[in-house]
Amino acid sequence: MTPRSAQSVLGPDRLQSVAYGAGLAVVVGWVLYIGKQVFVPIVFGVLVVYVIIGLARVATALPVVGPRLPAWSRYALSIIGITIALFAGVRLVVNNVGRVVQLAPTYQDALLARIQSGAEFFGMETAPTWTTLREQVLERVQLEDVIGTTVVSVTALAATLLLVLLYVVFLLLEKRVFPDKLQRLSDDPRDVSRVRHVLEGINTRIGQYLGVKTLVNVLLAVVSWLIMAPFNVEFAGFWAVVIGVLNYVPYIGSFVGVLLPVAWSIVQFGDLGTVLTLLVLLSAAQFAIGSFLDPYLMGDSMNLSPFVILASLAIWSGLWGIPGAFLAVPITAVLVIVLSQFHGTRPIAVLMSRNGQLDGPREDERASSA
Repeated sequence: MTPRSAQSVLGPDRLQSVAYGAGLAVVVGWVLYIGKQVFVPIVFGVLVVYVIIGLARVATALPVVGPRLPAWSRYALSIIGITIALFAGVRLVVNNVGRVVQLAPTYQDALLARIQSGAEFFGMETAPTWTTLREQVLERVQLEDVIGTTVVSVTALAATLLLVLLYVVFLLLEKRVFPDKLQRLSDDPRDVSRVRHVLEGINTRIGQYLGVKTLVNVLLAVVSWLIMAPFNVEFAGFWAVVIGVLNYVPYIGSFVGVLLPVAWSIVQFGDLGTVLTLLVLLSAAQFAIGSFLDPYLMGDSMNLSPFVILASLAIWSGLWGIPGAFLAVPITAVLVIVLSQFHGTRPIAVLMSRNGQLDGPREDERASSA
């Protein structure tokens, strides 16, 4: 590196820009953290709209009737389909909770037997009983606080779902007039073209990601159910849905998705051979779909470095908790697209990408060619 090039990279102007950028990032992160109850429903609402639009496009491919369906009917069918899926998911959870209550005495004895076996394995002199376990747990847990926290969490979840629904309705209404607003955004056609280019990139990547990821997760859930059903794993359908949903979370979601049904099989069966067989088969399904089918269908559409995905998972989980883990990849992909459109931030987008190649020309190249 020549002295002149080193000076251009590490000069006062560049360092000042880096300092301003770091300060801005801290401020934005602080705003996102304290405003997560406001931002999370909005982002989920936008993603639901992407899913609805994607399903509406799929409806046009239906034989005979698809091309003849008006736009409003396609959106209506998409909303009805999502509503049915949500209703089926809620019903599945409620039914499984009811079965857990019915089978609680049986699994209570089985769980106690596993705990006593573990205590004997580790050389504990006195085998624990439910009486001693309850006393030790209740000494550390205030039941009133647990119940109060649970009620608050359920109420907050219901309010969030209602808010997401309202955002979805108004975003769909906004979609009809948004192209006209975009056309009148600026008198300079280059500015309008630049914004349109960014939005098209976001729409393509996020739409493809949600569509392909949903297809892969549904397939993973079905395969997981087919693995657990022959073993007569209780709540196999519920665990399959959990595995599919958690697969939206990169890396960690796959691990937790396998761990939960395997942990339940320990309580249900207590047989090491059965538990290990389930662990191997479920892990093999995750590995096969995650390592071969997912990359084949997804390709390099998100163009994110694996380290950046893992770091974004940690950052957004720290900012927004569990919702942030589900939203980490789409938000980071949008951030890379936006950063790639400006000369000052394009190097950051290059570092965050998988291979350093970004779609679309740089801002200064488009300006010079216009």
